[in-house]
Amino acid sequence: MGEEHQRKRSRQHYEAEEARHLSLRECETSKWYFSREEIERSSPSRKDGIDLPKESFLRSSYCSFLQRLGMQLHVSQVTIGCAMVMCHRFYMRQSHAKNDWQTIATASLFLACKAEDEPCQLSNVVVASYEIIFEWDPSASIRIHQTECYHEFKEIILAGERLLLDTSAFHLLDVELPYKPLAAALNRLNAWPDLATAAWNFVHDWLRTTLCLQYKPHVIATATVHLAATFQNAKVGSRRDWWLEFGVTTKLLKEVIQEMYMLIEVNRRRAMPPPRREVAWAVPTVIKPPVHFARGYPFHSYPMQSYRQPGIW
Repeated sequence: MGEEHQRKRSRQHYEAEEARHLSLRECETSKWYFSREEIERSSPSRKDGIDLPKESFLRSSYCSFLQRLGMQLHVSQVTIGCAMVMCHRFYMRQSHAKNDWQTIATASLFLACKAEDEPCQLSNVVVASYEIIFEWDPSASIRIHQTECYHEFKEIILAGERLLLDTSAFHLLDVELPYKPLAAALNRLNAWPDLATAAWNFVHDWLRTTLCLQYKPHVIATATVHLAATFQNAKVGSRRDWWLEFGVTTKLLKEVIQEMYMLIEVNRRRAMPPPRREVAWAVPTVIKPPVHFARGYPFHSYPMQSYRQPGIW
C-alpha cells in the first residue's frame, strides 16, 4: 500500500512539474507580445529620444537589408522572416541608439539559419553582409577578403549574436511564424491558388511590421486568409464563422483585420506621389532626397475596401 501511495504521489509530482513547465513556457512566450501602445510609446528607442517615424524607418531598413542579404545567400523566405522577427523582438528589449541595426540584422540572419536548420557558413554571411553595407565602395569586395578586415568584421557579428542570445535568454531560437498555420488553414479550407498566393504575399508583408509582436502566428494566419478572401471576393469554409475552427474569436478577428487595413493604408499613402501644385515661378531642379527619407519596402498593392462590408462577418 505504501508503494502504491508512493507511485501515486510520484505520478502527481511529475504531472505537477509538467504543468509548471508548460506554464513557464507560456509565460516566456507571452513576453514577446505587446500592445500597440507599448510598441509605439514605450520601446527602449523611444526612451533614448528616437521618435516613432524614425524607428519605423529603421525597422523598414533592417527588413529590406535582411531580404537582400537572405537572397544573396540563397536562404529560404522562412529563414528571412525568422530573422526579421528576431530583430523586431530584440529592439523591444534594446535601443536603436545603442545597437547598430546592420550588425544586429546580420547576426539575426546567421541565428535564423541555425533555428530553421538551414546551415549557412559564417564566412559567407560576413562577406555578403559587408559587401551590401559598403556597396558604395568599389574596393569593399576586395577589402573584406583581407585577413585583418575579415576577422575584425567577423568578431563584430559574433558579438552581435551573443548580445541577441543574452537579450532573449536564448528564446530567440524558438520563433514561431505564421507560415505553418497559414498552410494548414489554406489546405483545410481548400483555398483556390489565387487566394493562397494573395495570402502568402500578405504574410511576407506582415513580417516586416510589428504585427508579429502583437498577435500570435495562428491569429495572423487566420486573419490573412479572411483578408485575402475579401480582396479576391472568394468564399472559404463551409460555415459562416469558419475562423472559430482555428481558435480565433470574431472580436479578435475584427481587431486584427482593422490593424491590417491600417498598415496597408499607411503604406499606400507613403507610396503616393506628392500632389502637383501650379506655381507662378520657375520650379527648381529636382534634388535627390536624403537617404533617411527613402521610402521603405512597399506592400503588395490591393484595392482598399471597407472592412465593414456587408456579408464579411
